[in-house]
Amino acid sequence: MRSVTYSMGVSLDGYIVGPDGDFDWSAPDAEVFRFVTDEIRKVGVHLMGRRLYETMLYWETADQDPSLDDSMIEWTALWKPLPKVVFSTTLAEVQGNARLAFGGPAEEIERLRAEPGEGDIAIGGATLAAQAAGLGLIDEYRARVYPVLVGGGIPFFPQCERQVDLELVEARTFSSRVVYLRYRVAR
Repeated sequence: MRSVTYSMGVSLDGYIVGPDGDFDWSAPDAEVFRFVTDEIRKVGVHLMGRRLYETMLYWETADQDPSLDDSMIEWTALWKPLPKVVFSTTLAEVQGNARLAFGGPAEEIERLRAEPGEGDIAIGGATLAAQAAGLGLIDEYRARVYPVLVGGGIPFFPQCERQVDLELVEARTFSSRVVYLRYRVAR
């Protein structure tokens, strides 16, 4: 069965976006960018909320940007054809290899797990991840922890009314002092 993964950059105090909406502190250096590129190779479909979808729209046409370096061209070549499912109550249409979700996270994940296909079902965006986590649908949490305290904003981990036990699968420290932590939900 395909795993559902939630992977994002997060501040040490637990936020993916600071109180001012800024997340430039999570811009990856070349080493972390290569790692994220390798991670996206293992994704078969990406589920995202509207805000993340709108942030990532740049990559749908980035291959037309002559200033891109080789690593960004490689990322674009992986991202652009990747199937994406966008959860939104305000968008009427989406661009690129994306479609609007037909139902909630549980219905979409059930459908995707039943369909033939390879690769992880990745979730991006804190609101969508919180919904999926609340339903017990996330199999792995993957956090790239940046050495910064932002003091508030949108949390990486949803507020949960139950304990979720995790097993450490992988840990890695990059030269930029970013720490990658990969945890599997203990079931």
